[in-house]
Amino acid sequence: MKNIKKNLTIFFLIAAISISVSYKSDFFEIAKQIEIYTTLFKELNLYYVDEINPADVMEKAINNTLQGLDPYTRFYDEQGVINARISAEGEYGGIGASIVYRSGNLKVREVFENYPAHKSGLKAGDEIIEIDNTILKEQTEDFVRSLLKGLPNSTVKMKVKRQNKTLDFEVKRETVEIAAVPFYQMIDDEVGYIAFVKFNKKASDEIKNAFEDLKYQGMQKLIIDVRHNPGGLLNEAVEVVNFFIPKNKIVVTTKAKLDKWSNTYKTRNEPLDLDIPITILIDDRSASASEILAGALQDYDRAVIVGTRSFGKGLVQRSRKLSYGTQLKLTISKYYTPSGRCIQEFDYTNRKGDSIPKFSDGGVNEFKTEKGRIVFDGGGITPDYKIESPKKTEATKRLLSSDGLYDYATQYYYKHPLISEASKFELEKKEFDLFKKYLQDNPKSFQLKSEKYFEKAMTIANKENLVIDAAYQELKDKINAEKIISLDLNKEEIMAGLSLKIVNQYHFKNGEYQHKINFDKTIKEAVSLLSDKSAYDAILK
Repeated sequence: MKNIKKNLTIFFLIAAISISVSYKSDFFEIAKQIEIYTTLFKELNLYYVDEINPADVMEKAINNTLQGLDPYTRFYDEQGVINARISAEGEYGGIGASIVYRSGNLKVREVFENYPAHKSGLKAGDEIIEIDNTILKEQTEDFVRSLLKGLPNSTVKMKVKRQNKTLDFEVKRETVEIAAVPFYQMIDDEVGYIAFVKFNKKASDEIKNAFEDLKYQGMQKLIIDVRHNPGGLLNEAVEVVNFFIPKNKIVVTTKAKLDKWSNTYKTRNEPLDLDIPITILIDDRSASASEILAGALQDYDRAVIVGTRSFGKGLVQRSRKLSYGTQLKLTISKYYTPSGRCIQEFDYTNRKGDSIPKFSDGGVNEFKTEKGRIVFDGGGITPDYKIESPKKTEATKRLLSSDGLYDYATQYYYKHPLISEASKFELEKKEFDLFKKYLQDNPKSFQLKSEKYFEKAMTIANKENLVIDAAYQELKDKINAEKIISLDLNKEEIMAGLSLKIVNQYHFKNGEYQHKINFDKTIKEAVSLLSDKSAYDAILK
């Protein structure tokens, strides 16, 4: 017995010394590398032949350090911290418009109804060229955006280019609230619809209010639409799940390097409703907290998940305060649904250069829901009821993320002073061909990687005095033509997207949703499924 105690004492002593040595070794290595960089930075600042901007050098160094990790671990300067807080809290002082800054041009993509930009007469498609006497052409995007934000009731002056005319505007900033639930409505006598776009601090309250209002209107079945919802606050996801499952049920588990950041999140309150049939609509841009909501309700067989496979972000971030008001948002853990699934798709830990393997490459693992249905990990949430659609071509993907749809919608708006009400508006079939003609005539409205590479190659060829202009133009035209032809494979999706952008020009975001609930294929399928009790029950059994 004495020998056992003696051996255990020696073992723990050696283990403690090893941990201490390892910790000191790690600390020394960190201190060493920091000191090397500090001395390098000092020498550069003192002796480099030209003036350098210490802040720019440091920002590049930080971003290069984080680049090799996952895309969610980020550094925020003081302005970035403010922007992140605005996003989480759901309100800011601004003009109430969605803008995009590309190649020195600041364009208004969307104007929010009844906010300052709308009241002042700004329209989607306007190009802002000057703010408070500051010409925007050579400014950075962050600086330009900061000019538009400010204290409520302050005024911003701007020059705007619209349809080849220059106009002056004076806009009074207001507190702009970012709604987590921008729209909800009864689709028919029984089915209620809630559009849910962000898990900010107001998300659970807005969902609850929408749900209770719809119940008052007679709702007996519910559609929650989290397509294009990128997620947000984890605790808000837990609260929303709690509305539909009993108290003290696991919603999500997180596993981290540090035990204190590994947690099991359970429902804490009595639910709003345990019986109402629910469908959750997801797509390839439903991520993070959206996947926690869909995954938990799927694991408890509480809702039928409808649509296409979700994004696959099973990573949790937390912000850490740094010096001088800056912050680091870093990935601290992975999350797991109640059945034990981690739906993270990309394995950033084992990346090789630009290549990032998928967890699903080696096959996904099976798990079981509460009723024994088989579900999988390693690649987002797979719907219970899939909406089949043609695979998006690269040209379609580029088009949908470009300004092409917005620019054409603006052109359409000025050619057609009036359209029908949002819920009835339909584009004529010929509009697709007109749209393709517009894209053909404006090749830079959206570009493929191949086109950008060819442009770079031509620039190099010119520097090398190679005369290939004719051949280059022929090939460039050929790529553009093939790009436009490939859009035919996704005609239905492109026309749907174009219709929404056009409707928004006349009827704002509310009009988009009025149009969706009448024409959106996925919503129609969800309504049909909820109306067929036997089909709905069969999926969950």
